Amino acid sequence: MARRDTRNSRPAGDDERTDARERALILLYEAEAKGIAPSEVVAAQISPADEMTTMLVHGVQEHMVRLDDAIAAHAKGWTLARMPSIDRNVLRIAAFELLSRPEVPVAVVLDEAVELVKRFSTDDSGRFVNGVLAALVPVLRVD
Repeated sequence: MARRDTRNSRPAGDDERTDARERALILLYEAEAKGIAPSEVVAAQISPADEMTTMLVHGVQEHMVRLDDAIAAHAKGWTLARMPSIDRNVLRIAAFELLSRPEVPVAVVLDEAVELVKRFSTDDSGRFVNGVLAALVPVLRVD
């Protein structure tokens, strides 16, 4: 059975936020691959990144130690270094959103992260990311 494209059934603003998360992932991935600060990658873009993408990248960079510590503590049997880079950076983005964006519902944060890793990472990444994020909710989302 063919997968249905659900992007067209979402409200218009959702597509923009989904796209911003995807762009943030790409920029964080590039920064990690090059061994440079994410803010340097954002600054080097020919076309400036949109506001949400920039906020996500800078937020992850600013809180990287706290995010990585929380992720590492809740990724049972996995070290950060052992995780695929895409998974690690999706977890960072989602963890940052849980920590710093209380206006975004938990279900949206988890769903967006799972969809990103399903699209760009391994077959098992969706379950892995969902499990780690579910464990992080009570730690990072203090409502």
